[in-house]
Amino acid sequence: MDRKQKQAEKARPYGLLKPTALGKIPGRFQLHQEALPHLPVPPLQQTLDRYLLALQPIISEEELNHTQELVAEFRKPGGVGERLQKGLERRAKKTENWLSDWWLKTAYLEYRLPVVVHSSPGVVLPKQDFLDRQGQLRFAAKLIEGILDFKTMIDNETLPVEYLGGKPLCMNQYYQILSSCRIPGPKRDSIVNYAKGKKQSRHITVVHNFQFFELDVYNSDGSPLTTDQLFIQLEKIWNTSLQTNKEPIGILTTNHRNSWAKAYNNLLKDKTNKESVRTIEKSICTVCLDAPMPRVSEDIYKSRVAAQMLHGGGSRWNSGNRWFDKTLQFIIAEDGSCGLVYEHAPSEGPPIVALLDHIVEYTKKPEVVRSPMIPLPMPKKLRFNITPEIKNDIEKAKQNLNIMVEDLDVKVMVFHQFGKTFPKSEKISPDAFIQLALQLAYYRMYGHVCATYESASLRMFRLGRTDTIRSTSVESLKFVQSMDSPEKSDQEKADLLRRATQAHRQYTDMAIRGNAIDRHLLGLKLQAIEDLVSMPELFMDTAYAVAMHFNLSTSQVPAKTDCVMCFGPVVPDGYGICYNPMDEHINFAISAFNSCADTNAARMAHYLEKALLDMRILLQSTPKSKL
Repeated sequence: MDRKQKQAEKARPYGLLKPTALGKIPGRFQLHQEALPHLPVPPLQQTLDRYLLALQPIISEEELNHTQELVAEFRKPGGVGERLQKGLERRAKKTENWLSDWWLKTAYLEYRLPVVVHSSPGVVLPKQDFLDRQGQLRFAAKLIEGILDFKTMIDNETLPVEYLGGKPLCMNQYYQILSSCRIPGPKRDSIVNYAKGKKQSRHITVVHNFQFFELDVYNSDGSPLTTDQLFIQLEKIWNTSLQTNKEPIGILTTNHRNSWAKAYNNLLKDKTNKESVRTIEKSICTVCLDAPMPRVSEDIYKSRVAAQMLHGGGSRWNSGNRWFDKTLQFIIAEDGSCGLVYEHAPSEGPPIVALLDHIVEYTKKPEVVRSPMIPLPMPKKLRFNITPEIKNDIEKAKQNLNIMVEDLDVKVMVFHQFGKTFPKSEKISPDAFIQLALQLAYYRMYGHVCATYESASLRMFRLGRTDTIRSTSVESLKFVQSMDSPEKSDQEKADLLRRATQAHRQYTDMAIRGNAIDRHLLGLKLQAIEDLVSMPELFMDTAYAVAMHFNLSTSQVPAKTDCVMCFGPVVPDGYGICYNPMDEHINFAISAFNSCADTNAARMAHYLEKALLDMRILLQSTPKSKL
């Protein structure tokens, strides 16, 4: 690095200091982003062929014949498909990413069900051993320091660029997760981000006993507070919020988005309330100091914590100790359970987990000897004036939330028999292996397969989010049908298993390169709406509805930390399954709804465990064939 570069390095914005001389130079982040390729629009014929292939295992022959006719109509030269495709290609030329705005709106901001359970994922971190309340607050202080350490890398644009298969990834999501918040609207929500602009956020929100506090986390010279300073501030917050009879204002954020938007406008009519809400929205993140949960046996403890992270346990427990519209909420309970819940619109799981990995590592660092303490101002308690109308909104939100809490069936399963090293030793992708085990478990439970969603990252492209890996394939169906069939030899079954994992691997590679079918089909559909042409028959077809009804909604979110992410099902009769494959074990979180008589998270966990073990036995008992 030459002298000029070194000087430039020194002059880079550090924390909150904005350089004047360097203001006009685009940052490294910007230069990196601009070098990334644009998301392609896949060829129309290719998507339509692959769509028919994806439908094969999940619909009847009769339905398939009908859909083939609709596809033939749609793909005619000069027909509606070609017109919509051209529209998409034009959009791709004009925008940084033809999909990202549409996806943000349709998948998140226009989605009207509560973010709790239906959209926001939670993460369960390893249990901490707090001897007392001081242990809890000290850990929280260290965690906040870790967050600020990560924030410095974001502010200085020194965050290491991630790679996938030798290709650099879009880092944009990292720049969206701090100092941001979702705002409810009557038909569509929006996201505000205070990380950019002149006045950067200097505070976090801390919640204890349903009471919100503004905690400044920087000294006047712009340096972040130390663990010791943060600990003292958290202790002040704790001691001034011991009353437990407060109205849980945060419960309002758990409601259906339209109801919450109404209540939000109502809440903001009052000047004090408006200031308090804005302070929460502008904060870097939220830290929730939770009350302990009722004690449970060891085998259901992790599942209970997963539910805690997703919804807070209901109005009697910690659900009021949240502001669910806040992008990042770290949760630390008195009993040592901890984790986080995040609002999904700005980011996928991997950047959140990378941030968590960084923080968890940071909390293990030994304390550094500190300089003498300067007295710090009292953290500001956020006041709310509760009118009878707002009280009524809170009561309604409590009722709705408690129904949701009762309905969520969640099971965390730690599969101890093997981890990702086993499939690797068989030269099989661990992800493909786990996805096939899910297919087998589902098939054994229900006697048929279903549309399965696995998220694939599109971060090789500028502003890329996700596409769908359709794990149910012609090959996976052949394998699961053969598995318990006496007609097939073990060798045949093992060959079918290997073929199915290869098909999964191929679909995955295709998806991360921007060639999957789901977002393209969605784009064509949205293009039709934008062009105000009548909706093509193809999208009104029952087969399309079946293809989009994901009874299995799954995601692999690998982490260095021994944690697991969890989320709710996306359909009333489905499962939400997230997993983190470690070297020698696999963490699974499985969710379902109690209101559906056909689904059961513990039963799915049981079948999944059996499928994984049976597949291992099968591979170990047969020689690797040359497929």
